[in-house]
Amino acid sequence: MFWLQQIFNGITQGSIYALMAIGYSIILGIIGLVTFVHGEVIMIGAFAGFFMVTFLKANFFLAVLAGFAASWLLGIIIERVCYRPFRSGPREIALIATIGLSILLRSLSQVTFGTEQKLMPDLLNSHFIPLGQIRITNIQLLIIFTVFILALLLHQFFYKTKTGIALRAVSMNKQAAALLGVHVNRTILLGNALGCALGGVSGVLLGIYYNSVHPVMGASVAMKAFTATVFGGIGSIPGAALGGILLGIFENLGVAIFSSGYRDIISFSILILILLIRPQGILGRKELER
Repeated sequence: MFWLQQIFNGITQGSIYALMAIGYSIILGIIGLVTFVHGEVIMIGAFAGFFMVTFLKANFFLAVLAGFAASWLLGIIIERVCYRPFRSGPREIALIATIGLSILLRSLSQVTFGTEQKLMPDLLNSHFIPLGQIRITNIQLLIIFTVFILALLLHQFFYKTKTGIALRAVSMNKQAAALLGVHVNRTILLGNALGCALGGVSGVLLGIYYNSVHPVMGASVAMKAFTATVFGGIGSIPGAALGGILLGIFENLGVAIFSSGYRDIISFSILILILLIRPQGILGRKELER
């Protein structure tokens, strides 16, 4: 019973990691660069949900919508400031720009929101629901359901709409997509905004799950998103989702065996191991050397 409970807790936490990693994977695919500002995007989304719940007494779905909208707008700003001006220049410039914007957003959030942890109100009057040998909460069920629905809608968007197909084309080959009539700049802007918006939703879910948000939470969650993306396979959205869920399960099992202080150590150990054993990740494909 104890281990089943930890596995289910890991699935819940891993669902949030999966959403972070999906957003990160979309950005990585459409931009073609690792981003260092994704953690702050998640943090901004979390605070947008926090203020909706705390001051406007919003419900769960309005909090999620606020996190989505705030991070979507931030994604547009990031693309305009960090990527578009340097698209024809050395790749390192855009990377440095995301690092600078990450530091700026973190510092501004500490000045604006303070340096203390903020407690998120309990939206659903959390209570346990017995399910066989384990006990789950209504919040856990709602988080898993929300992530599942978003993943399903995202799949339909990428494979059933012209915009989604354009995003996939640009992520594969920007020059070929442009020759086929795709507006590359507009598509990149949309892809970055979408990836950031999903990150913002994951921040809201994280705040609701742990009942707290923090101005410096970005550094930790960014590494979780990156680890899950590498674990599942860079460039693979299903791989990012699988990597996030497995990361959550392994973290919770590791905490049960050792202590909560080992949570981040477990994540980084997984990252190192997967880079040593299978650098392309679980569902990633090994690139052929030319």
